[in-house]
Amino acid sequence: MEGFRSVFGFHPGFRRNHAKGVAVTGYFVSNGNGRELSKAAVLAPGRTPVIGRFSLSGGHPGMADVPGAARSLALAFAFGEATQWRTAMLNLPVFPDSSPQGFYDRLLASKVDPATGKPDPTAMSAFLTAHPETAAAMAVIKQHPPTPGFADSTFRGLNTFFFVNEAGVRTPVRWAFVPMQPALPAGIGTNALFDPLVRQMRRSPLRWRLMLTVGSAGDPLLDATLPWPADRRTIDAGLLTLTNIETEGPGNARDVNFDPLVLPDGIEPSDDPLLSARSAVYAASYRARTGEPKSPSAVQVDEVAP
Repeated sequence: MEGFRSVFGFHPGFRRNHAKGVAVTGYFVSNGNGRELSKAAVLAPGRTPVIGRFSLSGGHPGMADVPGAARSLALAFAFGEATQWRTAMLNLPVFPDSSPQGFYDRLLASKVDPATGKPDPTAMSAFLTAHPETAAAMAVIKQHPPTPGFADSTFRGLNTFFFVNEAGVRTPVRWAFVPMQPALPAGIGTNALFDPLVRQMRRSPLRWRLMLTVGSAGDPLLDATLPWPADRRTIDAGLLTLTNIETEGPGNARDVNFDPLVLPDGIEPSDDPLLSARSAVYAASYRARTGEPKSPSAVQVDEVAP
């Protein structure tokens, strides 16, 4: 949290990362196919309410939208009920870092120099030399350029989890939400990505397929910088439909902690070191921001022109 403050400044009331965002609601309809791997209630045939949030990576809530910024979709299934599932995903094929220390070091190395408007190339070069795993991950990411908008982005969990079925069989799984619609072209101005998203959701709901990728022996389970082979088996587990979008505020996703370790019976974490670190810092950020004064979101949904 102090690292984000040193890089992006202090913005009370906002998340320390992914500070800029909008709240959404909808539902997930499971087709039951996922029950082969997991006894989680959300994967049983039926409909589950969902609360969520689209956001951009970075700690400044007023940052301008840029196409290359990592986009996030965070979801809480069955929010408010005893059994929940929360996940925070990115539109990247792999995560840039394999450890909390690597993430922290990259954060500091990427601090923008006010004189140039760019990170110090010497600092970034030194970081990549010290972290070849990130250099390799960035090469993979560059092979998958971002799509024009939020609506046509595939959002991946990136970390490995274990799905446990009724027989007690544990299977390594990575998941992704694959879009069912194209996106509007990017707009202009500070909210060039968010404004088209708002317009698109006003016209009709947006949908993503939940695809479960099944790991095999030898696949990396503890390193999110390493992709799994493309030929791994996938299972279509159901359809996510997002129906409403609104400015962040009291009572919606603004105040939800999308802790990736809030898991239902039937989904268990791996020992990927990023998971426990994310859970801890998400909780610390939540505790801090809920006690701070709130400022208006930079994305005011009602002010977006048709």
